[in-house]
Parts: sequence; structure tokens; C-alpha cells
Amino acid sequence: MTRRLPLTTAGIWCECLTRDPASGQPRTLATFDATTPGQAIRWIRVALRTITPVLHGQARNEAWHWLEAEHANARRGLNFGEPHTLTVTQGSNRITWTARPVTFLTMAHRASIFTAQDIDTETE
Repeated sequence: MTRRLPLTTAGIWCECLTRDPASGQPRTLATFDATTPGQAIRWIRVALRTITPVLHGQARNEAWHWLEAEHANARRGLNFGEPHTLTVTQGSNRITWTARPVTFLTMAHRASIFTAQDIDTETE
């Protein structure tokens, strides 16, 4: 008996972007497909905590404020289906994290529907 997987699943699509200093074009630094709002916000918090020690001035203050207080509002918004964007600017460098609710299409290579035993019995 084969177990059918749902064709779609709800999730949160997360991206971390910057701008190329020469061309001004956006450049993707990282992406993440979260299954819950909490997981999405945790991904952003870990990345932001990683760079906070090298920030200074207003950028550092804004980063710590988001880490200590605003992340809860971001998570709450995602729970209600609202996207969230966080941008940190240090000099000419700007990093933007986005998290937005999406519907993922289940991919065959991401979830196996057959076991080795299923394959052996079908070939007999």
C-alpha cells in the first residue's frame, strides 16, 4: 500500500539578501524553508546574533532591540499570515531578512513515498 503525501504544505519562506556594491543588484545570501513562524524567526535571530558583534552605533542598537523585543511581534505577525522584513544598515552595507507565509509544493525528491520493500514486491 502506498501512502499518498499532500500536494502542498503551508510554510514560511525566508531569505537573507544584500545589494551588490558595484551594481546595486540584490544578491541572495541565504534561504530557508521554515515549517513554523517560530522556526523562521529563530533562523533570523541566529543570523542576526552572528553579525551583531561587528555592528556599531545605530545599527547595533537596532539589531539588539529587534533581538530582545521586536522578534516577538514578528512571530505574532507571521502567525496571522503577515510577512516580516528586517533590514540592518551599517555604512554602505545593508542586509535584509524576509519571512513570508507561503504554500510549498511537495517535491518527489524531498519525501520518499516508497520503501525498499515496496519496490521489491512491485517487481515480482
